[in-house]
Amino acid sequence: MSTGRVPSIPPREWPPAMRAAMAPYRPPNPRHPFPPDDPDRPKGLNALGVFAHHPAAAEAYHHLIGHALFATTLSVRQRELLILRVAHLRDAAYEWAQHVFLAAEVGIAPEEVERVRSGPGADGWSPLERALLAAADELIGSARIEETTYVRLSAELDTEQLLDVVFTVGAYEVLAMAVRTFEIPLDDDLVPYA
Repeated sequence: MSTGRVPSIPPREWPPAMRAAMAPYRPPNPRHPFPPDDPDRPKGLNALGVFAHHPAAAEAYHHLIGHALFATTLSVRQRELLILRVAHLRDAAYEWAQHVFLAAEVGIAPEEVERVRSGPGADGWSPLERALLAAADELIGSARIEETTYVRLSAELDTEQLLDVVFTVGAYEVLAMAVRTFEIPLDDDLVPYA
């Protein structure tokens, strides 16, 4: 397996600032469905170890990703469908594997995860899910949710939720850029989900 373009720093060697950078990545609610300290949850240490080279940027990013994961106004199902679609569109294997695991944790069936690859035109999506997947496609393709999709989304989502759609897609677009640019290899605990 590749070691990537930038070596991943093991947690025991992280600079002190990286510990502070992890704080926004913790759920405010200890009963969250997948707290980062769960021993059975894949840790994503290869990615975090690359981010440890720049703790200030990691902390800034963790504020955004922490919101997307733990404070979003979207349902966890909606959030995971968006993230999986971004990971698929960007061929971000690391991001895909992490969120295949998380999707299962929140009750998304394996056949639904695979259907994400087919996109909004696949049979089986609710009208809202179809619009969410279309929004991800449009944001990735043109940095804008098109009018027809926006009308469909705004019929069921409020303004905060619409903002969370955009910021979730954007946050995971940034992560896809990082994992692909730095060729971050899958952690051993993520390999089964690739």
